[in-house]
Amino acid sequence: MPNNTPLLSVRDLNVEVAGHHVLKGLTLDVARGQVVVVMGANGSGKSTLGFALAGHPRYTITGGSATLDGKDLLALEPEERAHAGLFLSYQAPPDVPGVKNNLFIRTALNAVREARGDSPMDAFDFLERARAISAPLGLPDAMLSRPVNDGFSGGERKRNELLQMALLQPQLAILDEIDSGMDVDGLRAVVDLVQQQRKAGRSLMVISHQLSLIEMLKPDQVIWLSDGRVGETGGLELAQRLAAEGYAQQAESEKAPA
Repeated sequence: MPNNTPLLSVRDLNVEVAGHHVLKGLTLDVARGQVVVVMGANGSGKSTLGFALAGHPRYTITGGSATLDGKDLLALEPEERAHAGLFLSYQAPPDVPGVKNNLFIRTALNAVREARGDSPMDAFDFLERARAISAPLGLPDAMLSRPVNDGFSGGERKRNELLQMALLQPQLAILDEIDSGMDVDGLRAVVDLVQQQRKAGRSLMVISHQLSLIEMLKPDQVIWLSDGRVGETGGLELAQRLAAEGYAQQAESEKAPA
């Protein structure tokens, strides 16, 4: 019997950042195996949603709930959320000086494998798998032995985030503007990997403004955030309308009397 319960269920989520009320009663669902695109103006709460769900300490949840695969996500520590199957790619991935990329990713992978009851992956098997995934992403093997993101270009940093996602195989991946800094080949790599994850039954929430990428992704759902709330949900036609009219005009139309 199919499981129709949403993988991610967020209800009336309120979040404050540095004393500012950013998310104001946000409610949404993400189904299993679904690709959801989240759009919205700068400051509408898109990145805040990702950080809050991942458990970033600077994002204070003041109300509401969020469950992942039936688990109370907000009751878990950040590492426990990762163990439960949540992955967040950074909009601006930071450098981690002195820590080799392959060691960083393998440590994260084995922590997740242990939480799942799987045996750890040794260095040889990890490198073989990582190289096989890196190649279609356009990430040179040399990047695996360098410190995390040290000297990486913007596109290489984003490819490295995709490598981590592909290795960790999360139930839900939140990709925050994964297309920024990407060239045409990078965008194609994003689309191919997203479709692979979707076929495997995993879910993805993609935060993006770029209509060309959104059209290639063929999302199951598009969510427009406005002032910390869900302004509208729809399909690809919503993304096309927002791209054509702009967020400000859409917000004004929502306010207009019927």
